[in-house]
Amino acid sequence: MMKRIALAASLALALAACQDDQLSRGSTRHLVPIPAATMALMSTKGMSKEDPILIRAYKKESELEIWKRSSNGKYALLKTYPICRWSGQLGPKTREGDRQVPEGFYTVTPAQMNPNSNFYLSFDTGYPNALDRSLGRNGGDIMVHGSCSSRGCFAMTDQNVAEIYAIAREALSAGQRGFQFQSYPFRMTPENLAKHRLDQNIAFWKNLKEGSDTFEVTKEEVRVAVGRGRYEFNMDPDTAAAVAQKRAQDEQQVAELVAKGEKPIKLVYHDGDTHESFRTALANVTGVSDSKLGYVSRVEGISSGPQVIALNEAGKEKPETPPTALAFASMKEVPASQPETRKAVTEQTAPVAAAAASQETPFYKRMFGGVADLFSSSSSQPPVAEAAQVAPAAPAAPAKPVPQKRAEGAAAVKVAKAN
Repeated sequence: MMKRIALAASLALALAACQDDQLSRGSTRHLVPIPAATMALMSTKGMSKEDPILIRAYKKESELEIWKRSSNGKYALLKTYPICRWSGQLGPKTREGDRQVPEGFYTVTPAQMNPNSNFYLSFDTGYPNALDRSLGRNGGDIMVHGSCSSRGCFAMTDQNVAEIYAIAREALSAGQRGFQFQSYPFRMTPENLAKHRLDQNIAFWKNLKEGSDTFEVTKEEVRVAVGRGRYEFNMDPDTAAAVAQKRAQDEQQVAELVAKGEKPIKLVYHDGDTHESFRTALANVTGVSDSKLGYVSRVEGISSGPQVIALNEAGKEKPETPPTALAFASMKEVPASQPETRKAVTEQTAPVAAAAASQETPFYKRMFGGVADLFSSSSSQPPVAEAAQVAPAAPAAPAKPVPQKRAEGAAAVKVAKAN
């Protein structure tokens, strides 16, 4: 009976992910110091625990970074943490219950830190912000917390969130009024932008990249405003020129990648993802909780990562190209004695055959022809490239039309004689 009650409680808690009720009052876990190894790392980078922080998170890569302002006044990367669980798909959160993890620029104040979190420790990211509200996006209570269960949150495991919380606590206690939380669908690299160039969210993501570029150029907290339904980034003329130069360079790299054949894709997640370092551990979880990871949500959806779907240049999913054999099936059914019909069928199937040939034939065969056969195993079927070049049969001598019934009768007589 007690086991059933415990299981029911675990299920209820797992389903209530990100509804961060304060169920652990009286705990002192929020006072645990920053680990000695992390303190030593700060020292080597010219940082102290009191220095301000800034956090950047990337959904596709399932990583969260803590940046700290060093002695030169610029932010530098302190440490990168693997995200154990985030839910939904790439793209911004728009409404309550959509399981989406927000994307954008947020601020975390001391009031948003939760020392009595249901998920070990947590802080509220600040969703919805001014832009979200202006666009009619709703919902809330989007946390960075412990455990490995998400319904729109960043679940970091208890161990990692304890360290993240301690670093944030010390910075806020030293006088930082609030730290910036930057949330991205992926790292804003030319490679990612080329792959996702036809996504429905690409205009929004390019707006996020403006802020990302500003931070990359200045290594200072990005000054964000909202106007015309987008983020606007306040910067001086020198910074604006440097950001524009970086954008032009990245766009040139995107164009070069596309010219070299980088195909547009869409990633479809069962329900979010996990960092690769957790994938094996999550594959072995049989219930709703694990001794090291805490509560785990929808394990089956993150065991193998997202499905990669190729898109055509219109942004639509590519239809499957029929095999070459199907392209020529109609031709084989047309007698050589009917040249006009055969010609029409050839004209219809030639584009399909060519497309199939380009997909099914390895690139080395298309480039080097018969020489490539030396490097491939024998096949009982003729090469597709050769099949695509088959010419229509020469017209046969015109024959007198034979009535259908008479032809059938003659055929029957022949069969009878043969028997």
